[in-house]
Amino acid sequence: MKCPFCGTIDSRVIDSRSVDDGKSIRRRRECSACGKRFTTYETVETIPLFVIKNDGRRAVFDRNKLRNGIISSCYKRDIPTETIIRFADNIEKELRNMMSTEIPSKKIGELVMARLKGFDEVAYIRFASVYRKFTDIDNFAQELKELRAAKGNK
Repeated sequence: MKCPFCGTIDSRVIDSRSVDDGKSIRRRRECSACGKRFTTYETVETIPLFVIKNDGRRAVFDRNKLRNGIISSCYKRDIPTETIIRFADNIEKELRNMMSTEIPSKKIGELVMARLKGFDEVAYIRFASVYRKFTDIDNFAQELKELRAAKGNK
């Protein structure tokens, strides 16, 4: 690591500790030439994730959009905010673990719906109504019928 004071490339690590819940490492270093100390941070480089929209356009994945959609579907439910955020973070982690830099929006929506079904049924129906663009009460009734049938099979 290059010393920010004298430019020497040689330095030694004095102290290391995990920060940001283990997402990065803070290292305290000492330059072998001038003896001054400095701090560096080491993080995993993430590759940008792109969403392929239904019309073929590509957009950078927006974690806030995912979170807000899930938060909206859980509105006025007795679910702690931390639990909802952790739920959304787990979905994002699953998307990133797919080893693909481009994911169709349809796949993201289906993944969220599959996870919401076991998480909270009301949130699932709310999300499904927006995602599947329910146009009338018959769409709701059909989705509820399928949810009840799936619940009965368990």
